[in-house]
Amino acid sequence: MFAAHRFFAVLMKEFVQMRRDRLTFAMMIGVPVMQLVLFGFAINMDPKALPAAVVSADSSPFSRSLVRALENTGYFKVVATPATVGEADRLLTRGNVQFVLQVPEDFSRKLQRGERATVLVEADATDPAATSNALGALAQVGLTGLDHDLTGALAAMKSGPAPFEIRVHRRYNPEGITQYNIVPGLMGVVLTMTMVMMTSIAMTRERERGTMENLLATPVRPIEVMLGKIVPYIVVGYVQVVVILTAAKYLFEVPMVGSLVLLSTLLILFIATNLAIGFTFSTLAKSQMQAMQMTMFFFLPSMLLSGFMFPFRGMPQWAQVLGEVLPLTHFLRIVRAILLKGSGIADVAQHIWPLALILLVVSAAALKRYQRTLD
Repeated sequence: MFAAHRFFAVLMKEFVQMRRDRLTFAMMIGVPVMQLVLFGFAINMDPKALPAAVVSADSSPFSRSLVRALENTGYFKVVATPATVGEADRLLTRGNVQFVLQVPEDFSRKLQRGERATVLVEADATDPAATSNALGALAQVGLTGLDHDLTGALAAMKSGPAPFEIRVHRRYNPEGITQYNIVPGLMGVVLTMTMVMMTSIAMTRERERGTMENLLATPVRPIEVMLGKIVPYIVVGYVQVVVILTAAKYLFEVPMVGSLVLLSTLLILFIATNLAIGFTFSTLAKSQMQAMQMTMFFFLPSMLLSGFMFPFRGMPQWAQVLGEVLPLTHFLRIVRAILLKGSGIADVAQHIWPLALILLVVSAAALKRYQRTLD
């Protein structure tokens, strides 16, 4: 027979247990709120105001009107005017700009002669989703971008085909294949998930199995415990990387134009950073369940704010600031730059030092939190 008093006794017991496990309760409330905020405000599949560089050998009103027409679309924001094509190419390679507009010196002269001028737009197409709408807006720029300047004898050009041609050169991923962007990024996602998770349960497992007393009774220092827990998983991380790179090369045919030696070297920094984060979680959690919950709470924003699933520049400024403190954000830029662009150490240096800084801060926090007692 069902007894209401027994049911309410069990019910009250669960509420009491929930009240005692405040971390789990906070996760149950915090994760839905985080998903609501991130998906509702931070996710944008139509990024605007993408940084662009303009290399113009023509200083006429026509070229200035062309630049204004680009910015008026809302998709382009001129942030640099390099003097040479080489400087613009370096900006594109390092990811400082998404587009480069090249205006030739005979642009205005051809227009005034009634000839069809040509301008070149180079796009960093490593992430096709980030550039597709912007490149689509170029067609309207070609048709109406110079209407204000086509007066007098040139007015007849408004009714015909576009007075100038915009040639688009999609760099690094000419065919816009999504796998070229996703598969290298999966390396960082898999490493983030597994490295943080496995290390986060390292110390909590010691406590739950009752072997923490033996570890604390030894003369092992905190830094030695931390390194001893981290180093084995670095080997595991490299095994995962080999599997992913092999699949990327032979299954998905992802081009690898950069140095695998450089990538392998920087992998140590990224793996160590994630392992240090996991070790920090293990010093905070009281059980393996709590460690897993902390891992998921860290992994969710890493997936959404790093630029892996959605264009990074499409997010609002506050979301980009949060994304910049995540190790995965910087590693995605590094791995895509090396594999797809053939970038060297100088090109990715701007993403190496943030990883090193995160590693130092997290390691210091982990060592400070590490307790040599069971309390």
